[in-house]
Amino acid sequence: MGPDLTLRPISGGQSNPTAFLDSGARRLVLRGRPSGVLLPSAHAVDREFRVQKALAGSDVPVPKVLLYCEDRSLTGTEFYVMERVEGRVLHDNRLTELPAPERRMVFDDLARILAAIHRVDIQAAGLQDYGRPGGFARRQIERWSRQWDLATPRPNADIDRLKAWLTAHLPTEDQTTLVHGDFRLGNVMLHPVEPRIVAVLDWELSTLGHPLADLAHSCVYTWFMSPDDYGRGLRGLDPAALDLPRMEDFTATYFASAGGVGALSTFWLALALFRNAVIFEGIAARARQGNASAANAAEVGRLAPVLARLGAALTVQSF
Repeated sequence: MGPDLTLRPISGGQSNPTAFLDSGARRLVLRGRPSGVLLPSAHAVDREFRVQKALAGSDVPVPKVLLYCEDRSLTGTEFYVMERVEGRVLHDNRLTELPAPERRMVFDDLARILAAIHRVDIQAAGLQDYGRPGGFARRQIERWSRQWDLATPRPNADIDRLKAWLTAHLPTEDQTTLVHGDFRLGNVMLHPVEPRIVAVLDWELSTLGHPLADLAHSCVYTWFMSPDDYGRGLRGLDPAALDLPRMEDFTATYFASAGGVGALSTFWLALALFRNAVIFEGIAARARQGNASAANAAEVGRLAPVLARLGAALTVQSF
């Protein structure tokens, strides 16, 4: 790096503060933890660095990571640096920026890349200790229940109902794969001109877990959020009229790419809605503390009760 070093914050995210880091012709990205009081285990940039380094050269496209620094005296927080990938990050699931024939191609690639994440050989990648094998669903219920209690003292009947229902309906089937934790349109980068994914970003919630938790999360962001929500979803719209896939089409492509036939049950969708309600409440809590990563954190935090209500509704109707 030379004296011409420049740092330009990238706005829009709700997680780890990110900035373009340029020095002459070298174009990099710096990503660090937020400042202030944080929930336990949140914003683990060291894990982001580790998993992306492990995935280099795999079927999962990731930026090349260069260094991790835990010395807080430099920037006030831990951070890592990676090479910048050129491309487009689109947040609106309607994909109105793209020609109609390319929209389904993007979603097909999303499904295939998610399946590729779940096919990663954990042992060969050196990620066998990246999380605990088995019991992921129960641990998720326990973890996000604790996080809810830490984030807010406000009562919510839908959250209480989801906690009880999820605990009573734990699936007997279990799997352990690498999971991204926040896999959705806004966390991948598309090629500058082609309808394909060139990088998967934002690995802070990655771990070893159940692949259907990842699939359900993607579906929640796409088909359970409305166009006006933070997730810019498709709830209330006709996907066919927009040349977009239905949730059933997306999951079918995923299962075909994952190497088998499967189905996404109500349990995993309800768990994803519960988990995201807690995450959005955590964003609201950081906004109240004044250390949220994005200016619209308070507005985004209002999604928590909406997602909790949608999750509770799933528990009383067939889906």
